[in-house]
Amino acid sequence: MTTFLAKLFVPTLFLIALVAGCGGGDKPAAGPGPGAAMPPPEVDVITVVPGRVTLTQDLPGRLQAYRTAQVRARVEGVVEKRLFQEGSDVQAGASLFQINARTYKAASESAKADLAIARQTVERYKPLLEIKAVSQQEFDLANAKAKQAEAALIRAEEDLENASVPAAISGHIGRTLVTEGALVGKGEATLLATIEQLDPIYANFTQSGDDLLRLKQAVINGKLKRAESVKVELLLEDGSVYPQSGKIFFTDMAVDSSTGSVSLRAQFSNPQRDLLPGMFVRVRFPESMAEHVIRVPQRAVQAGPQGQFVMVDDAEDKATPMPVKTGGMAGGDFIIAEGLKGGEQVIVNGLQKARPGTSVKPVLLDASGPVVSSLPAKKSVDKK
Repeated sequence: MTTFLAKLFVPTLFLIALVAGCGGGDKPAAGPGPGAAMPPPEVDVITVVPGRVTLTQDLPGRLQAYRTAQVRARVEGVVEKRLFQEGSDVQAGASLFQINARTYKAASESAKADLAIARQTVERYKPLLEIKAVSQQEFDLANAKAKQAEAALIRAEEDLENASVPAAISGHIGRTLVTEGALVGKGEATLLATIEQLDPIYANFTQSGDDLLRLKQAVINGKLKRAESVKVELLLEDGSVYPQSGKIFFTDMAVDSSTGSVSLRAQFSNPQRDLLPGMFVRVRFPESMAEHVIRVPQRAVQAGPQGQFVMVDDAEDKATPMPVKTGGMAGGDFIIAEGLKGGEQVIVNGLQKARPGTSVKPVLLDASGPVVSSLPAKKSVDKK
């Protein structure tokens, strides 16, 4: 019996030890559990500082070709050939359409013959006039007929040349408005196609007369200075900035009585034909210079029931709303007229995670980004 109990006891102890070693059910798992606090979210901040800025204004406009020429039939006839490819570039003077020219060739040859006979008559009359064999009146009449024949030849040669319809300017030609076999030029100068010069290209826009007057008064009173640059930027329909800067080319000297605005025109280089006539754009041009001005990116300014505000990272690294008022634009940034004095760390990215009163981890936005001026991020408050 003793031997049997000893054999039973040893395996039982081994089983108990094995279960105890493999249990561990009460030991917490590695890493944060469901109740562990989440780390504060990272947000991009800038430290705003007053500085000198160029105040800009964005105004809507439309693009217009630099030059436009209508290709019209100057002589009557049937179109035999179209000599260009629709949607291509053509050079000034190039033949675009061939109108049946047989009649005009015959008229030209006839005019040349008439002119030759008239000139021969004048040359034959010269010695006869000296010996009084012909009168001065007969000689003058022969000379007049020679001049008439010369004018008739010029008209005939011009009609023959216009039968090969030339391009008036160099540029981009659109679709043709007639086909081969069409009778054109009968009683009217039939429109055949249109040529547009697209490089450079115009952007037409308007500015309020009241805004222009207020700007001039602010410059006169010394509140603002005239902008040093006359270059303007073009914002496309998708919000992107056109890489080529332009210049103000034309300013109307009168205010439109029906709209109360002044017409302006800017000119832009368009070598790749990215800009097309009729496109809707926004023209951003410098208005004036201002000193000791605070600017923040547009995305940093939010709007609520109480007005505009920005989220700042306070001394305890918590997101805190601060009411502001904007007062114009400087490129793609808002000018802050009220609410910021300088030195505040404004949150520009990660605003969806920065709820008022929540802790955040500020990360200084790279100075090479869209923000022009920023200072080193502030040190966290020592909470020991």
